Amino acid sequence: MQRTDFRCFHRLRVRWAEVDMQKIVFNAHYLMYIDTAMMDYWRALALPYEASMVALGGDIYVKKATLEYHASAQLEDLLDIGLRCARVGNSSLLLQAGIFRGEQLLVSGELVYVFADPATQTSRPVPEALRAIFAAYEAGDAMVHAHCGAWDALGPDAARVRHAVFIQEQGIPADIEVDELDATAVHVVLRNRLGMPVATGRLLQHAPGEGRIGRMAVERALRGGGWGRQVLRALEDAARARGDQHVLLHAQVQARAFYERAGYHIHGEPWMEAGIPHITMQRAL
Repeated sequence: MQRTDFRCFHRLRVRWAEVDMQKIVFNAHYLMYIDTAMMDYWRALALPYEASMVALGGDIYVKKATLEYHASAQLEDLLDIGLRCARVGNSSLLLQAGIFRGEQLLVSGELVYVFADPATQTSRPVPEALRAIFAAYEAGDAMVHAHCGAWDALGPDAARVRHAVFIQEQGIPADIEVDELDATAVHVVLRNRLGMPVATGRLLQHAPGEGRIGRMAVERALRGGGWGRQVLRALEDAARARGDQHVLLHAQVQARAFYERAGYHIHGEPWMEAGIPHITMQRAL
């Protein structure tokens, strides 16, 4: 087993509470590391776990977990936990894990899951849609498709994501979140391979040659998976295609670092909107 066998990794640092009297990571914590990395794997598949299992009509349960120890992790080690789906049977899934310190394999593991009815926990065949998603991801294929268009076509999906993020999560009043500008904006919606909307944003014409990006929202469970960046780039492409030379946006201050990494620069001082501090940011196309 090598690092190159894996497409998905989760990085963590060994904490004091995870080291035993031998000054190495207590053996049971490695299973916790793998389980933590599992959420990154679902993010990489663009599948919000709970909603996806409801859509698929089942859930997955651990049947068997095995670990093989090759070397020990120590306090403050940076570990990379790789995960991959190695096989899909009729009702079972085989997930393989590798825990690495740099290029050194410390622990290898296998977890057998069973897809089952959540009410009775009796096994069911793995849905073809889920089977196809695992195969596509491990083959290096894209997990989402970006749709760019008008509110008439994309409004229901965009509104679903925005309502969950802005109204339910952040407490922004609905009469502020929804406005008349949606009707004339260019919208982008990312849909995963189950057809579920997972991220969205919109583009307005702020001034001649200048676009304004806004209403950027990503399904909470999938943040950190790169989907916000994909929406942002799709909106920039739409602005560039219509001849804009610049784009600006009103970023929530807590998201400032995300936009700075994407090439945006602060313009002016912070200000408040809907009780949330914002900052204007710009970039040239």
